[in-house]
Amino acid sequence: MNKPKMATEKGVPSNSRVLMLLGQLERMNGEAMVRDVEMARQVTAKILHLIQTQEKSGKEVMSKGSSGMEVILASLESTRDVQTTLNILYILSELLTVGRGRRVGVFVSKGGTGILFQILISASKELPPSEELMLQLHSLLAKVGPKDRKFGVKARLSGALNVTVNLMKQNLQNTKLLLPCLQVLRVYSTNSVNAISLGKNGVVELMFKIVGPYSKKNTSLLKVALDALGALLKSKTNARRAVDGGHVPVMLALYLDWHRNDTRHRHMLIRKGLLVCLRNIINIKLGRKAFIDADGMRVLYNTSTECLPVRTLDPLINTSSLIMRKCFPKNRLPLPTIKSAFHYQLPHVPAAGPVAQLYSQPPGGGKTHQLCNKPLKKVDDVVDESDDNEETDADSENDTENEEDEKDQRTANDDIETDLNKLHPKKNPGRPFEELRVYERFFLELSEDFQGYNFESSKSASTTSSSSTFSSSSASTPPSRPIIVPTAQALSPKHAPISSSQGGCNPTKGKHTLPSPSAPTPPPHAPLTPLELDTIHLTKDQDKKEKASIPSPDTHTTLSSQELAHVLDGVSLEEEVFLSAEDAGGKGVKQEGSPVNATRHIQSPLLLGGIPARRVGGGGSNWGSDCGSEGAEDEGGEGAVLEVPDTALLLPLHDPDLYVEMVKGTLSVPQYAEVAYPDYFGHVAPTFREPHLERVYGVQRSKIFQDIERLIHPNDIVDKVVYDLDIPSCPVIEDNGESLKFNSQFESGNLRKAIQVRKYEYDLVLNSDINSNHYHQWFYFEVSGMRVGATYRFNLINCEKSNSQFNYGMQVLMYSVQEAISGRPRWVRTGTDICYYKNHFARSSIAAGGQKGKSYYTMTFSTSFSHKDDVCYFAYHYPYTYSTLKMHLSKLEALRTPQIYLRQDVLCETLGGNSCPLLTITAMPESNSNDHICQFRNRPLIFLSARVHPGETNASWVMKGTLEFLMGTSPLAASLRDAYIFKIVPMLNPDGVINGNHRCSLSGEDLNRQWQSPNLELHPTIFHTKSLLQYLAHIQRAPLVFCDYHGHSRKKNVFMYGCSVKETVWQSNISATSSDLHEDLGYRALPKILSQIAPAFSMASCSFVVERSKESTARVVVWREIGVQRSYTMESTLCGCDQGKYKGLQIGTRELEEMGAQFCVALLRLKRLTGLRNHQHLLDLESDIIGTQTKVVSSSPTTYVMEEDEPSFLEAIDYSAESNDEDAEAEHEHGTEVHEIPEHLDPLSDSETNHRD
Repeated sequence: MNKPKMATEKGVPSNSRVLMLLGQLERMNGEAMVRDVEMARQVTAKILHLIQTQEKSGKEVMSKGSSGMEVILASLESTRDVQTTLNILYILSELLTVGRGRRVGVFVSKGGTGILFQILISASKELPPSEELMLQLHSLLAKVGPKDRKFGVKARLSGALNVTVNLMKQNLQNTKLLLPCLQVLRVYSTNSVNAISLGKNGVVELMFKIVGPYSKKNTSLLKVALDALGALLKSKTNARRAVDGGHVPVMLALYLDWHRNDTRHRHMLIRKGLLVCLRNIINIKLGRKAFIDADGMRVLYNTSTECLPVRTLDPLINTSSLIMRKCFPKNRLPLPTIKSAFHYQLPHVPAAGPVAQLYSQPPGGGKTHQLCNKPLKKVDDVVDESDDNEETDADSENDTENEEDEKDQRTANDDIETDLNKLHPKKNPGRPFEELRVYERFFLELSEDFQGYNFESSKSASTTSSSSTFSSSSASTPPSRPIIVPTAQALSPKHAPISSSQGGCNPTKGKHTLPSPSAPTPPPHAPLTPLELDTIHLTKDQDKKEKASIPSPDTHTTLSSQELAHVLDGVSLEEEVFLSAEDAGGKGVKQEGSPVNATRHIQSPLLLGGIPARRVGGGGSNWGSDCGSEGAEDEGGEGAVLEVPDTALLLPLHDPDLYVEMVKGTLSVPQYAEVAYPDYFGHVAPTFREPHLERVYGVQRSKIFQDIERLIHPNDIVDKVVYDLDIPSCPVIEDNGESLKFNSQFESGNLRKAIQVRKYEYDLVLNSDINSNHYHQWFYFEVSGMRVGATYRFNLINCEKSNSQFNYGMQVLMYSVQEAISGRPRWVRTGTDICYYKNHFARSSIAAGGQKGKSYYTMTFSTSFSHKDDVCYFAYHYPYTYSTLKMHLSKLEALRTPQIYLRQDVLCETLGGNSCPLLTITAMPESNSNDHICQFRNRPLIFLSARVHPGETNASWVMKGTLEFLMGTSPLAASLRDAYIFKIVPMLNPDGVINGNHRCSLSGEDLNRQWQSPNLELHPTIFHTKSLLQYLAHIQRAPLVFCDYHGHSRKKNVFMYGCSVKETVWQSNISATSSDLHEDLGYRALPKILSQIAPAFSMASCSFVVERSKESTARVVVWREIGVQRSYTMESTLCGCDQGKYKGLQIGTRELEEMGAQFCVALLRLKRLTGLRNHQHLLDLESDIIGTQTKVVSSSPTTYVMEEDEPSFLEAIDYSAESNDEDAEAEHEHGTEVHEIPEHLDPLSDSETNHRD
């Protein structure tokens, strides 16, 4: 034979002893091995001795160039001698014990596992089999198994499963041999087919014999046995065997024994092993039933409570908590139907989609169907028949949730658009110009010649508003105008014309008003300073100083409860308001249908026009029927008249009386007749910082334990409904004063039901969007009747998203009326112990888009109240109602100077009969000379829109900042007006905003998914806004920038989504030619500028990828069909920032308004860029600011924004009964990552990558 190829590449000496022996062994391979048994024994014994005594020998055998492992395995395969086999097994054991898995990998790759199984099978045929040989084989297999992916299959095919099982059955008392057998069994069982096969062979029963009863002997063996049993029980068939064998109570008793006896917590792993077995059993319905029947809830609740003080026992508490939550009986939401409590009949129902399904379901009460008038059987849409995702086939071992997770990972990029034809904007206006010509009336500035306009007088006399030709001033408003804004000088509020609403969506209504010399202008001394970027902090600080000096006498701030009761008895709209509204348009609020108590209207001291003093609105907190009459006596005297600070000093653009006037013209489906105090009085941003809330360790767990206590101590539960919109006649349920009083019957309000659970704990249910059965996120409600000092816990129990910024430092907002009366009218972040987690309320498959077994989520927070007899409001984010918008627009109009061209049109009327305002803002031409008129007409257009999603109120605050900056007097604002014509639709979804929806309009559809083919009847605002853009495209005046303002509930900072062919192609694997990828980089300029000047803006969160699921959003349609390269969605966080100047702070209205102003400044910089040279050079110039392409991509790791940008989370949110996922469990509170569904696949996610555009 040749010299052995004991290669010597790595400087191993060729005369090394171990290599010589291996060479000798190699020469003996084959027949010589069988012939010369003694020699084989000697050589293998010497190799073993060398490897045991010299570390370098092992290294030489395993060195990269060496063929040592092949020689050893070949010898193992060919020998028939037990002693030689054992020697080689000892050698392998020594070699594989060190080397951190690399060596095992080599062993597996050379086919070692198969050889071990062969020897195992042949050894088992010897009778009796050699115990030592079996011991060594199983020890080695236990080492190798976890590293060999095909281990389970190889074991099954070779017949090794039965060998191991039979060996265990014969050696139950022989712990030395049993231990390695169990270790191998543990690896076998991880293969689900093996687990079922082993179960059929009686291994589950065998394992229960090994693990019980309680004994502290052989704890290491017990630990391995429990691991193996846990792996076996992952199979649902085996779990069923365990239940049928009556093992659930036995396991619970065993766990209790270990809990009681392991006082020093040395055997935590055994206790954890028992819990894991239970956890896997209760993945099936039978298991959960057996667990509850065995009083498992109480056992685990009590043991966990005793473990709480010991931090190292957290894994036990977390697993117990997981088990209890899975076994917690699925409850139904306490509602008659998950459809909205308010019904709005659509003019016609879409042919397909969720709204069509909603209308095709029989109503949940045997009523006749709205469309076909046939009596139908009652359908319960709140919960399904089955309690959860119960598998039908006993052997369907698929863990659906895990599969979904894997699928999500695989398809993370599947939503990216890969059709290059769709990626190239087609600039297709889509409609004949004849149809679009009617929209000319909205673009008068493009044809205006200003011939009859006196430019001189406008410059000299700023008090006569001769430029009112181009404004819709209040005095000259024709009756069909949407927004009536009588200023104090023009009309008393009592005789204000009420806007009529004559149905239909005819855009011709938006005629601009005729010249009117009598238009009133604001008095020069009124402190109406708009928000200016450069003075933003300064003016706010001045506000604070002014506020501080406002006298607020103690006699008025410390009112008795009786007095405040009168005063806060709701700013209700008077009877005459209803009548005049009906006279005007027939769509006013009807008296008898009004949810407000009529007697309170007449007798409350706070009627509209009732008393001259400044009024406040408690939004209809019911203090009982007797307050009305008592209030009437006080009307003449000073008793309950409140003197509160004058809002005009604090908020130049807010006027409570004007707000009430605006509310009268606002039409809501529930016909609201009350005004919420915060909207009436306004919000002054606080001067103090509001940092993200630090999450207390274990807070979620303690909340969950309180929820579980409801089941264990049912006698402590009050379970009293205190507010219910499903009883329209009397939603506020009177009681003896032991409960809080709730109310949400005002504009933008959302709270459907409140249930008192314990003395200071309430479950709250949110209302669905109208014509929908989900989208529960936005809330805005009033609370009164609180006790000072008590800590109240509020649980919003029907949230739908799988995670929330409430887990990452966000707090709810609270507004206190007492604070406002004391001169601090403001929303403040509040709440402690805030967390967001999956609860035990079942979501029906109707509500979950066809998926069964889904649960709702709870958002819980605790708070206490500082003032007796206060009225407080809670909201998801800073409210901004439609009436607030109308008031702000009216105030902005009063700011107009002769140099500003401002026109307000009615774009259309919404489904609900409210008008959708369209603003045009630019600078007046310097004169009516041809040059000046030409410059005026040819300014590029900027098109802005906001609030297509009603729950994203932050978008309106950003828009407010933009509008105030545009109407401001700063040189920057003047330059901006000179540079561009602004077309602005400040609220695309007025109906949704008014009625407290979170995402939809009255049609029950997300309007930002209707841009591809909007319906004139169902989506009028989108239809007409798109038509405006199509008209501009037709006349070759497409906007330079289109931006739609949004809010984002799952990410921090402010950022943009845009559209880029190149970046989309980069993110997907499609092949494209360089001509396909030719693209002007200009789309990156605006976000880049913003990242340089706006502290809240984050370039790293921006994405320019086009996804398929976004095809029908404004951003993509305007880019693709109108051909606007700079088409964006600007997303503002609802939570706060994690970078820049505001890092660690929650966002407030000041920062949001500042963002709106900064957006304007960025447009001015963009103008300087685009105007510097001709368009050919623009690319070079912009790439200068942007930096090179490659740098852009590398500096922006989240260009394709899929996941939330949060670090791994402390506690698992998703304790789902249908999940069999080890990872879903918080092993340690500070180690477990929440496995989030990528947002583009989560039907409820609102990342831009799904719904958020």
